[in-house]
Amino acid sequence: MAKKPGTNPKGEFAFFNVVYEDDTQRSNRRVPAELIGGLDGDEPARGFIMEQDREISEKSGRPPLGIKRLERVGAKKK
Repeated sequence: MAKKPGTNPKGEFAFFNVVYEDDTQRSNRRVPAELIGGLDGDEPARGFIMEQDREISEKSGRPPLGIKRLERVGAKKK
């Protein structure tokens, strides 16, 4: 059954575009908002996404790719 629009709480997740070492990109990877911010900034998101990739690679039988760059979706570029 479909959910009603607006029932998902805003700010629950932060979204990241991930660029891997082979220059492929995965868009809008979700990371819980409580992991990021603070003194480490977005760096905890890298560990969370690496753990997700490890689990996916175990299920698929392919080795995980190294992350070259993380970009938060909607963040202004410096």
